[in-house]
Amino acid sequence: MEVRVSRVQVAPDHKVQGLGFGTPTAVSSIISAVQQQDYSASVWLRRRDKLEHSQQKCIVIFALVCCFAVLVALIFSAVDIWGEDEDGITEENCESSCRAVLVENIPDDVPFGNNSTSHLPLSQGLYSLLDQALRVVEIVSPLWLLNSSDYESSFQPAARQGRALLSRLQGLKAKGIQLKISSGITDSSELITLDKHYAEVHYLNMTALTKGHLHSSFWVIDNKHFYIGSASMDWRSLATRKELGIVVYNCSCLALDLHKVFSLYWGLQYKDFIPTFWSKRLFALFNSDQPLELTLNSTKAQAYVSTSPDVFIPKDRSSDLEAISKVILDAQRFIYISIPDYLPLFGMNSNKYWSRIDGCIREAVLLRKVRVRLLISCWENTHPLTFNFVWSLRSLCMEQANCSVEAKFFRPRVLRDGNLQGINHNRFIVTDRAIYLGNLDWVGNEFSYNAGAGLVITQPDDEDDRNSTVVDQLRMAFERDWFSYHTHSLQVNKIPICNKERINRMAPVKSSHYDNINVEKPAPIRKKEEGFLTRHYDDKFQKNTHQDATGGLVIENYQERGQVKTSHHDNKKLHMNVNDQDSEGDTASQTAESSGSREICNPPL
Repeated sequence: MEVRVSRVQVAPDHKVQGLGFGTPTAVSSIISAVQQQDYSASVWLRRRDKLEHSQQKCIVIFALVCCFAVLVALIFSAVDIWGEDEDGITEENCESSCRAVLVENIPDDVPFGNNSTSHLPLSQGLYSLLDQALRVVEIVSPLWLLNSSDYESSFQPAARQGRALLSRLQGLKAKGIQLKISSGITDSSELITLDKHYAEVHYLNMTALTKGHLHSSFWVIDNKHFYIGSASMDWRSLATRKELGIVVYNCSCLALDLHKVFSLYWGLQYKDFIPTFWSKRLFALFNSDQPLELTLNSTKAQAYVSTSPDVFIPKDRSSDLEAISKVILDAQRFIYISIPDYLPLFGMNSNKYWSRIDGCIREAVLLRKVRVRLLISCWENTHPLTFNFVWSLRSLCMEQANCSVEAKFFRPRVLRDGNLQGINHNRFIVTDRAIYLGNLDWVGNEFSYNAGAGLVITQPDDEDDRNSTVVDQLRMAFERDWFSYHTHSLQVNKIPICNKERINRMAPVKSSHYDNINVEKPAPIRKKEEGFLTRHYDDKFQKNTHQDATGGLVIENYQERGQVKTSHHDNKKLHMNVNDQDSEGDTASQTAESSGSREICNPPL
């Protein structure tokens, strides 16, 4: 903008008069010129101010836009897959004609009959997946403890399978296969060893993210094959614990969906916040409302993957609670549940009732007359209130026709040093129509804070294809466990003894041929990791438990309704030997259960 200022020239011959400004005409000209100059300058200044203000506004708006773009990029990059190659597999071209095999680990000292149902050993199933690998192996596990001690290996020869699996994982590099591991923050020598063998290990700070733990346990191979189940990368899962899972081959549709769960964990490495928005690459392909239509073992089926907790669920993904509820809701004839812990509270030390699953079971029993069987582990972590809640469920069928709720506890063998061996870690539901395999115990805070994954498979209840579907195979595995002598029914006035400290205060357990090993001292306590059972002694158990002259376990009485109290010295003690089957009353109960008759429980008032 050009500012023109008039110049006023005063002739040199003008006479200076008055105040020295010349004639009145000259003075008037000077004043007029000055006023015109002031007006032009003020206009220019006002326009310059407006221009500068507009420029400042543009700069501020541009800075805000840049900040927003950076923020969005950070949010998405925190959980994105970073454009990694997925071998061109998409929802449109993925494979949906799949083969599935149930895999389980049954400890040597937890035998079943020769004609009982059996499945592929867990270790062989995992080895078969490694044999199928061509490009990448992705593993999520809550625990890494494959190296057993020399003592543990000598006492339990199957413990060597952990070392063998670790060796196979280390050998992937020589084959040009990438190994990617997602784990919770843990001090694991196995992970350090694998990291030295060029495995990529990402750690999730679950404490900062959800105040929980990583409990997910699954493998994904080349986005084509996968495993999901209860076993973790722990030598005990391959030797001394009873585990169950499923291996699915040539099923890239489901494998790709499970790979998205792995990618979510992978992208949260060392993050201390959960993003508000998830990348589209993490959105689920299938869910409970729109499951995958597939052919599984030459039979039509539907399937989808679920996860927990809710804050880890991107768009279109079903939660584990939603999956469990739907499986229970869709059951028409029976619901069989095998779970380590069943406690309808928000936590082990909580007094807040948690009704999500418990309410679904009660609705199925009372309103739809569906038969329910609960097989719960009797082990170190069994909460005393578990028995009260189970009694509450069983009492629903008192004086009710066509109503059946049965409960048993799977009690493992007790070793000489008081440790429990053969703990049932199975986590599944099987109904007449579907199965759910998951990673979490049925306690409220597990689903709210801990990371888990589950698989739901629905298959038609076709009498012509009995024993051929995955649903029927899992049902037979449950029934094998249910009718075995390792399980004990919850009887009136009796509670099983599950706590190791209380067992240690009682008579020695009868030895078996598995114990014929010279043992001078108990197994050494290794570094404390999640899931380890440590020895604690409490003098109060000396007061509340009594040794039986026959070497059995004293079974205590319910002294008051709704409470568990210890028995007093009297002549009416009830005994149960740890190596024997249930008592006569329990046998009668089994007969009633197997016949499907109505049970009437009369707990003491």
